[in-house]
Amino acid sequence: MEFPRVVASLTRAVGDIGLAEELAQEALVDALRQWPRDGTPQNPGGWLTTVGKRKAIDLFRRDRTLRAKYAEIGHELESSLGAIDDMIDLDPERIDDDQLRLIFVACHPVLPVPARVALTLRLVGGLSTTEIARAYVVPEPTIAQRIVRAKKTIANAGVPFEVPIGDDRAARLGAVLEVIYLVFNEGYSATAGDEWLRPELCDEALRLGRVLSGLAPGEAEVHGLVALMEFQSSRLHARVGPNGAPVLLHDQDRQLWDRLHIHRGEAALRRADGLSPARGPYALQAAIAACHARVFRPEETDWDSLVGLYTELARLTPSPVVELNRAVVVSRALGPEAALDLVDLIVATRTLERYHLLYSVRGDLLDQLGRHAEAAGEFERAAALAQNEPERALSTARAGESRARAATEPGSLGAP
Repeated sequence: MEFPRVVASLTRAVGDIGLAEELAQEALVDALRQWPRDGTPQNPGGWLTTVGKRKAIDLFRRDRTLRAKYAEIGHELESSLGAIDDMIDLDPERIDDDQLRLIFVACHPVLPVPARVALTLRLVGGLSTTEIARAYVVPEPTIAQRIVRAKKTIANAGVPFEVPIGDDRAARLGAVLEVIYLVFNEGYSATAGDEWLRPELCDEALRLGRVLSGLAPGEAEVHGLVALMEFQSSRLHARVGPNGAPVLLHDQDRQLWDRLHIHRGEAALRRADGLSPARGPYALQAAIAACHARVFRPEETDWDSLVGLYTELARLTPSPVVELNRAVVVSRALGPEAALDLVDLIVATRTLERYHLLYSVRGDLLDQLGRHAEAAGEFERAAALAQNEPERALSTARAGESRARAATEPGSLGAP
């Protein structure tokens, strides 16, 4: 949890992202050795940053080729360090500022967009290369090489550690928003592992989004993204049951939804709409989330409005995933048969053939149509493709329920 903050603080100190990450990792190794013996310090982030800065001083002293660099920053580093037992007091505003700088550095136009996103997810979001690879459905070595090359490119280009202004900021804003969006999504529905949610990532993405909205108050899509994350954050406590199993939207206890997040989401969406009459992709997704947040019972949902919003989103950002989501709301507005036709069109394109949620949605529609044996097969396929253990367990359970229903159908061996 502290790693991204430590990297950001060390990057400000040493002016090199790659070196800052190495120093942060070395500090973490020291922590693994010392904390079990001496106890966890009261300020873990301050301890790690202090140790990383001391290692930077030692490195600059050892390497004769960096004497000039040491002369330039060594005095500032040493003056910022007290006794290691005292721990430095990290200023939260400075942390926000450093991490925002780090995002804009990682999203510099000198890098191709995939490299910008991968680097920021690694350094600011704290995601592993495995998680990033799964999020982008590309081989892990490809992501690892992308990150290494990105850090070298930034170092060679001498990208300054600062928040850009004017046209430069506008040019990088889209990539910055995409990074924050992806970090939030990884927390909201983890791609792999034993837990479906990683709330700390949602909190981190939302915090960075709020900081960015203060930095760029006139950007409608910044407020749109913040609104979306606020609405989605309101559901976090309702998305898992007591045993950690996922709870689908229709089955959630809406009394558990956080009204403060919903009010904040409404306010951010109003700001976005006030700045631009034409909603962008993030504001449209926020409006979709708002349709759910405004009602206390699923049957009160305005499904026709949701179909219209998803249709507009598909026009702005054509995507098979958007079409899949649109099919879900079409099933509520027009019935499962109409939605199944849309899903079968997606299946025919084979663009999502490794995407487990495609088969979960198809299984659900088949269940609604009474085709339970087919539905069970789709849920089993979804379970086989899911990388996240709770999602796999949910699909397996739904396959079993559909098999049980199929066994009671006329003509089946299990039917009375």
